[in-house]
Amino acid sequence: MKDKVFSYIEKSVDRVVELETLLTSIPALAPESEGQGELDKAIALEAWLKKQGITDIQRMDAKDSRVASGIRPNLVATIRGRNDSSRLWIMSHLDVVPEGERSLWHSDPWKVIVKDGAVIGRGVEDNQQGLVASVFAALAFIHQGIVPERTIKLLFVADEEVGSKYGIQHLIANYSLFNKEDIIIIPDGGNAEGTEIEVAEKNICWLKVRTKGVQTHAASPDKGVNAFLAASDLALRIHNLENTVFTARNALFEPDRTTINPTKKEANVPNVNTIPGEDVFYLDMRILPVYPVAKVLEELRKVAALVEVEHKVKVDFEIVQSNESKATSPEAPVVKALQNAVREVYGVEAKPIGIGGGTVGAYLRNAGFDCVVWARMNETAHQPNESAQLSNILGDAKVFATLALS
Repeated sequence: MKDKVFSYIEKSVDRVVELETLLTSIPALAPESEGQGELDKAIALEAWLKKQGITDIQRMDAKDSRVASGIRPNLVATIRGRNDSSRLWIMSHLDVVPEGERSLWHSDPWKVIVKDGAVIGRGVEDNQQGLVASVFAALAFIHQGIVPERTIKLLFVADEEVGSKYGIQHLIANYSLFNKEDIIIIPDGGNAEGTEIEVAEKNICWLKVRTKGVQTHAASPDKGVNAFLAASDLALRIHNLENTVFTARNALFEPDRTTINPTKKEANVPNVNTIPGEDVFYLDMRILPVYPVAKVLEELRKVAALVEVEHKVKVDFEIVQSNESKATSPEAPVVKALQNAVREVYGVEAKPIGIGGGTVGAYLRNAGFDCVVWARMNETAHQPNESAQLSNILGDAKVFATLALS
């Protein structure tokens, strides 16, 4: 049975290129990127799937007045299996990022080319590699007349690149799609060997920090209060909390600690000979899950209070973005099942890891559903000349098919 499934996948290279070409030709850009969303791409994908025999498809649209159609589409395609109590979900996203600097591309980013065993174009890896691999895993069962052990659910979501409000967040809030026993794979991150299974994310907080002093001429600095100087002192003290307060280590993550870094700096005064009365900088904080964001902010306010007294300034914090994520246990069934499938298909040992960035997996985990992020990929997402190895697409399809047969 597995031989027949794998054989079908191995012979599907031309149609893999066909589907990648179709999807890439329809730029699915969010309105934040001056696009009209994913509807045209979703319609084309649905038509292609039905033509190939995947006909049980449900649309769950989110309303969005910023796009001409008024909707952001989400699709679920179902291939019935023998066991419907523990289903295999493979979630990929329809949207892509803009092409960026066009001169850095060696070809038209919206027209797929095949070179050195890879497809090249915007979106071919992020996230069409996972999407296409999931589709051909499902088609292998349909075209070979084999009923999978698990029901397969292919979930194609909108809005992943710009926050997921109209994608997975909309689905979790308005539909009861998932069971606790389901196996949920998000093929939207990984490494070239396929050995990384992302099970945890650091808590993320981006903070805008404003210090307010008194502006004056630089020739008479004692008449003012230097907001920039106070901000510099504050930034150093806050950064040092990595070593003095938030000292926990977790080997799942690289780096294995909480990181607190001053990053963006806004302009203050336009001329050299003025003491700035106001200064603004930003912090990017990647926090180990053991520390709630509220606890970190509490410590930052203590430091800010000291700086206010010593420098005679006022410090304000504004949260730009904040997200906390529960972790999937490294011992969870989804992790063990995926490790077995990766070992069988690729002959490598995949290990659970944590990451510093945020993924859509956080929304599922916070809603109580174990999930993992995994793929074997070039890691060229968002870059010019983005590429996906055809061998990775076919291999990942075999991994998904193995999970459906388990």
